[in-house]
Amino acid sequence: MDNTSIYKFNVQKLNGDEISLSNYQNKVLLIVNTASQCGFTPQLKDLVELKNEFKDQDFEILAFPSDDFGGQEPLEGAGIAAFCENVGTNYPVFDKIRVRGPYAHPLYQFFADKKSNGNLRSVPRWNFHKFLIDKEGHVTDFYYPFTKPTSSKIRKKIGRLLTAAH
Repeated sequence: MDNTSIYKFNVQKLNGDEISLSNYQNKVLLIVNTASQCGFTPQLKDLVELKNEFKDQDFEILAFPSDDFGGQEPLEGAGIAAFCENVGTNYPVFDKIRVRGPYAHPLYQFFADKKSNGNLRSVPRWNFHKFLIDKEGHVTDFYYPFTKPTSSKIRKKIGRLLTAAH
């Protein structure tokens, strides 16, 4: 397996089951750290809209709730699941993780280390920091929270990655 791909990581679903990110091979991914009580929380609905736009293509959104910024994700497991159901999320939401610092989940440590991922270094500065992953599992870009998921910048890049040959 390619050492610069995200496919080497396992993540935990809200129900506690662990899955490998290799389950998402050959898909373009937008990975987002989320929170239920943040000024950017309305972006959860933007993510639903983005998922709907690309629903018939090899595209997926992976949401990782995090309480790293201002205590804005007080919910756990079932509470997160209920909140996401109320919002109408149509993409996988995983168990709450740390996304920065020495205790960050290994996936986010990977995003923060250009030597590991082979392309960029980016550490979330707040909730709703986004990473775009190509069909081979490589980090291609990142977007700060102010960039809405439905922005033309993100949508065009997803479109290009979906049509790229591999």
